[in-house]
Parts: sequence; C-alpha cells; structure tokens
Amino acid sequence: MENKTFYITTPIYYPSDKLHIGHTYCTVATDAMARYKRLTGHEVMFLTGTDEHGQKIENKAAEAGVTPQAFVDNIVEGEKGVKDLWKLMNVSYDRFIRTTDDYHVTSVQRIFKKMYEKGDIYKSIYKGKYCVPCESFWTETQLKDGCCPDCGRPVIDAEEEAYYFRLSAYADRVRDLLENTDFLLPRSRVNEMVHNFIEPGLEDLCVSRTSFKWGVPVDFDDKHVVYVWIDALTNYITALGYENEKYPESDYNKFWPADVHFVGKEIVRFHSIIWPAILMSLELPLPKHVYGHGWLLLDGGKMSKSKGNVVDPYLLAERYSADALRYFLLRDFPFGSDGNFSNELLINRINTDLANDIGNLLSRTTAMADKYFGGNLPEEQAEGAEDAELLAMAGALRDKYEAQMEKYAFQSALADVFAVIARANKYIDETAPWALAKNEETKPRLARVLYNLAETLRICTVLLTPFMPTACEKIFDQLRIPSSLRTWESAASFGLMSKTAELHKGENLFPRIDAAKELAELDAIQEAKKAAAAPAPAPKEEKKTEAPAPVEITDHEEEISFDDFCKVEMRVCKIVNCEAIKESKKLLKITAFDGERERCIMSGIAKWYKPDDLMGKNVGVVVNLAARPMMGGKYVSEGMIVAADTADGDASIAFYPDSTVGKRIH
Repeated sequence: MENKTFYITTPIYYPSDKLHIGHTYCTVATDAMARYKRLTGHEVMFLTGTDEHGQKIENKAAEAGVTPQAFVDNIVEGEKGVKDLWKLMNVSYDRFIRTTDDYHVTSVQRIFKKMYEKGDIYKSIYKGKYCVPCESFWTETQLKDGCCPDCGRPVIDAEEEAYYFRLSAYADRVRDLLENTDFLLPRSRVNEMVHNFIEPGLEDLCVSRTSFKWGVPVDFDDKHVVYVWIDALTNYITALGYENEKYPESDYNKFWPADVHFVGKEIVRFHSIIWPAILMSLELPLPKHVYGHGWLLLDGGKMSKSKGNVVDPYLLAERYSADALRYFLLRDFPFGSDGNFSNELLINRINTDLANDIGNLLSRTTAMADKYFGGNLPEEQAEGAEDAELLAMAGALRDKYEAQMEKYAFQSALADVFAVIARANKYIDETAPWALAKNEETKPRLARVLYNLAETLRICTVLLTPFMPTACEKIFDQLRIPSSLRTWESAASFGLMSKTAELHKGENLFPRIDAAKELAELDAIQEAKKAAAAPAPAPKEEKKTEAPAPVEITDHEEEISFDDFCKVEMRVCKIVNCEAIKESKKLLKITAFDGERERCIMSGIAKWYKPDDLMGKNVGVVVNLAARPMMGGKYVSEGMIVAADTADGDASIAFYPDSTVGKRIH
C-alpha cells in the first residue's frame, strides 16, 4: 500500500506581543486538518513556529530594556507564551520552527548565497517608503492615501544600501501559476493578486537591510542582514532539512512540496507571489496550494496586536474548554471569509450545539440505557419504521463530511455532522423510549432505539475528533467504544457496535451556560484586565491663569517625585486624520500614529487649530495616559497632545518636523 503523506503549515507568527484569537483561529484550523488527515491514514507533517527577526522586534526589545533574543524567548517560551497557548489549545504540531534557530540561520545564509551566485540577487540602493509594523517597502505609487496599502498606517522615508531579488524576472511565471492553476485558494483571491500587484508591474524586491542588526547576517557582506522574505518564507523548507544538517534529507524528499499553506488573507501576497518566485529561483517544486483564510473581526474591524483590539484565547479556553473554543471558531466562521467575533456568539454556540444537541443526545442515551437496562443492552432488539431516515443519514455522513473537509470547508463539514445529531434528537421524540419502557413487550424495540442512538453518536464522534479531540475521547469512553471502532474506516458503516453494547452515563461534558450572567462576568473580567494593564496616570496639568503681559509664573501644583515624572511617556506621533465633531465646538478628533499603532485623541484645541492645520504633522503626545471616555462614552481618548499656553491665552502645539515617528521625547 502506498504511503500517503500530507504536509500542512501555519504562517510563522510574529512575536512582538502575546498571540490573540486570530492566530488561534488559523492554528486550530490547521490542527483540525492535520488531525483529519491522520485519521484518514496519512503520515502528516504539521509545522508551525515564529518569525523572530526584524526592526520592530529590535525596537520593542530596546524599549523593554532586554536583548532581542530575550524578548522573543519570553513571548515564545515564557509563561502563557506561544508554546503554552498551543499546548492549552491541544495543537498537535509535529515541528515548531523559530527563525532564530541555528539550523534555520545556516539554511537562510546558504539560500541567500545560492540566489546571489545565480544572479537573482544583486546590490543596489533602496530609496522609498517603509512601513515598520508590516516590515514592508513601498513605492510612492503603491501607497494608499499616503499610507501603507496593507495596514493603512503611516510610512517613513527610507534610503539605504540593500540587496534586491529579481522578482520582476518571474512575473510571467507567477501570473500563469495564479491564473491557470488552483495554486491559490479560494479562487476569489486570484483577481486581487493579479490586478493589484502583477498587472501594475512586479518590481524587484529588497531582501536585505543595514539600518538594524537583528536578523540573519549576510555571511559574505556582514553589514547586511537578510530581510524578512528570504528569512521567514523559507522556514517551510528549512524545517524539513533543506540546506541544513538538523533533519535528514529524506524528510524534505518525503514531505515537499507542501500540500497546503494556511495563511491569513493579509499575507496572501507574500505567499502567492514572492514565495513561489523564490522557489522558482531555487529551482524547487512549488507548494500545491496556498489557502488565504478570512479575518476574525471585532466590532467590524480586524483584530490587531498593534491596535490593541484583541481577544485573549487563554481566558476563553480556560473558562469554557479548548474543545468548545475550537468548535466555535471553525463552526461559526466560513474559513475563506471574514467573520464577526463576539462573546455572545460563543456562548450561544456552546449552549445550542454542544449543550443542547450533542450533550443532550449523549446524556439522554446513556441515562436511559442505565435506567432501563442497567447499562447493558439486551441481545433481543426490534427494528421500527422510524429507523430508516436516521440510519440513512448516519450511513451517508462520512462521505459528505469528507467532501467538505477536502475543500477546507470546516463550517459545512460540522454542519453536516450536527444535522445528523439533530435528527437523532428528533428520533428520540418520535420513538418515545420512556413509553416503550413501560411494557415488557416493547423492551426489544426500546433496546434497538438506544442502540441506534449510540451508533449514531459513535459515527458522529469519529468525525468530530479532529475538532474536539478531548471531548470526543470522553464520549467514546461513556459509550465504551473499542479503539477499532474509533477509526475512519469504521465511520463509513452503521451497525458495527456490538448489539449488547455497554453504555453508562458519565460527566456532563458541556454544561449549559447562563448567558446573561456569563456575559456580565466576561465584561467585568475584561474591564479589570484593562485597568490592571493601564499605565499610571500622568501628573495633573498645571492650572491655567489668565496670562497678562508680561507673563507671570504661577505657583506649581502639588510636587511629584522624579520617579513619578519618569512614568510619563511622550512620543513623536504623526497626525493621520483630524476632524471636528458636531457634539463639541472645543474638541477635535485626532487620529495619531505612534510608530506602532493608531490612537484616537480628543483634544480641546479647536479654537486655535483647524483640522487642515494639523494633517500630516508630527506632534508630541503623552501616549501612556489612561484611556478616557468622552461625550457620554461615544469617544475614547487615548492620549494628550503636548501644547503650551501663549502670552495671549492661546494654545501652541509643539511640532517635530525633523523627528522620527515613534521616538521618545525627553
């Protein structure tokens, strides 16, 4: 028999902060697919990891007063770090790669040199725009309203010596790959890649940097470090032993090309254009598929560490179980599209599907077996007219499920399983086991009803195992299902359980949740977390006095210590939007970029400045001021513009035209 292999990957995540529910979504989907393929008899390689180099990490580490290596070690290996999260979520990865691993560094240097010696990498001068959070270079024409076209945040000017990859040389081959194969999925993403990036003309790609040091050194020109593309994207082959001695060459030969890379839609461009071009340069096979999944949205916007609008997967998994969270993420959201996340949706799905449907079916089946037969079904059983539809649905389920899973349609696969579970619950109402139990003559019919319910549960549980592995093992145990009947092969046939099956009621796997109470508690927990994480408030502003000429120096407010003063963090921020609001003649609503994220600032300067006066200007901002609801909570101000009173009572803002956005003001 041919040995079937399956190689699947997540993107490697950027550990600039703790991971959130969006990262969990992609990783759980990858894990479910890996478990499904193992179930179907494949030898699986499931790779995940972290992309640990770059300017943003270097800056974050400097702010934290630690080395970049110590910074990423804490995020990845520390308490409630990346690896702890995947352990909690029961993620069954086979390998975890860190781009700081010695073997990966060796591979990257060899790959870079190989492409250089081929002539596909050359040295030049980079002059253009750079987005620090995205680690992306852009030309003026690629910007959207003067900002990064990927994340919408301001860019900075950059000019430095750099090595370039001749991406333009592979434009025609990449276009053919996208348009004439099923390489990129869903197919709806192809037009975006072709029209937005290839048709305007692929430009050669900057693949080294000299303005920071935290990266893989170019071994033949050590003032350069290898930039993200060749460092991060090549992890998919270096983790198999390509150009290193960490793993045997046989791993690469066995598993490459990858069957599918699961990635968020924001990095589809890198994986569907740059990655295949790199592989073409190296003359290596291309992955079979790249699948760009949608985003989990919060209040209509993409979750982002830099924006701070994230959901903590630890809180939800520890409160409701990893299995419940895994199920919800893959049941509620179509994998290729965006979906709006809310705690209310999560609790409703747990109550409806897990508590009411499968939980109730398991509880009723085992409780009735215990009550009416002492947990052991009798040999004598009688079929009935009500059986046919349930048995037909359960018997056909595996093939329907398989068709959906092969398309990565997790939501549809789960919907098919729960349609059978719903039919089984209806079957209980149709057959009325409690009535059958009243007469000895109908006990054989009762036994058959309970057998059919248990067998339906068995088949459904086999197919739910990739999604809820821990809970499914507990269901199997309550039904006393032997290992031979927990297999993919056994799920194709109805009636494989012993007629004298032993069924015993066990723990309630999915207790029903009081939604109103739980939502209130979640809100309270999250508010407490915000309060605990909030920095100390800035010292009180000095009281204003009317300012006659000459200016008199008024008495100071209560003195603060030097340590208290040091808590005030002021940074240069760029105003990317400014508008008047109808609710107030005094306030301007300002959107300012601090080098990491955009923040809303409500500033009482409308009397002295018009919005157009401030657009695009660099100003000083107190960035660690506790967020303050304003105008009845309609707006939340996340900082304060630094300004001074003038002699005539006006306000004068301090501008920093020559300073770098994000730099601290001392």
